[in-house]
Amino acid sequence: MNGKDVNRIFEQFSQMRVLVIGDAMLDTYLWGKVERLSPEAPVPIVSVTKRENRLGGAANVSRNIQALGATPILFSVIGDDDNGKEFESLLVKRELSNKGIFIDQTRNTTVKNRIISSGKQIVRVDEESTSYISAEMEEKLIAAILKELEEEKVDVIVFVDYDKGIVTPALFDAVNEAAIKMNIPTAVDPKKRNFWHYKNVTLFKPNFKEFVEGIGQPIAKDDLEAIKMHADTFKKEQNFKLIFITLSELGVFISNGVKEQYYPVVIRDIADVSGAGDTVIGVASLAMAAGLSPRVMALMSNLAGGLVCEKVGVVPVDCEQLRKEMKSSKF
Repeated sequence: MNGKDVNRIFEQFSQMRVLVIGDAMLDTYLWGKVERLSPEAPVPIVSVTKRENRLGGAANVSRNIQALGATPILFSVIGDDDNGKEFESLLVKRELSNKGIFIDQTRNTTVKNRIISSGKQIVRVDEESTSYISAEMEEKLIAAILKELEEEKVDVIVFVDYDKGIVTPALFDAVNEAAIKMNIPTAVDPKKRNFWHYKNVTLFKPNFKEFVEGIGQPIAKDDLEAIKMHADTFKKEQNFKLIFITLSELGVFISNGVKEQYYPVVIRDIADVSGAGDTVIGVASLAMAAGLSPRVMALMSNLAGGLVCEKVGVVPVDCEQLRKEMKSSKF
């Protein structure tokens, strides 16, 4: 792949509209210094020097898709609270559409509070609702998504499931059925609760922990033969076109049922792995929609995930850096 080929890929991305459906959240960071232990308990005291809010979860997937030049439309549910208002203000700041954001007065906006000292995360405190959204909210969300599909061009649909209750079985079934009828590719980033419910999708992308817990088999991360066997069996049972398993420091595995491919990780200076999965599903979804080969999809996603791990906190991929490294890599 030469420089022109790489440029052509990003040109394709810039023409795409993507529906991102799932658990959006607010990522809050408290940056500080640890200089002493608490006299009240054997824990460090963090003197806060900076506070920052960022878009997380499905909203971070949207930011990654936006960073790659495509247009994401996020569908999610937030609470009627201060965190929800901050979330909406960040959407405006990042020039992301809020047309698919619904407010539910019975739920909290999901927040991940991270406390960081000397570039290292000390503790994370989560505020969240994990029950499924109400039947009424489910109906509203489904109707809005189907309306968007009927009225606007959509190149790919991405389900981002963090087990916070937005992606219900009924919502997935309704949207996926419409996608199949309209020949729109679908991608899923799953968690445990709905793991076996996802069927008939184009791309299924768990990480290794999610895959092992989901299928209930004790597999070693470096046992590629066992991963291949169980991945192909699960892929056939669930009728996926592609299964793409990220193996963190060991790289990625991808299979289309005909050929399995494993790609080791690109060695990088890892600062923080949070948000890497959001980057991978964003890149992989666009690559799939662009008709790129599984090999290029895996390599590009692997490279992008490594790039964001060099940064502290949840950040979208740097498009120009990714483009540059793709041109200098063996794709």
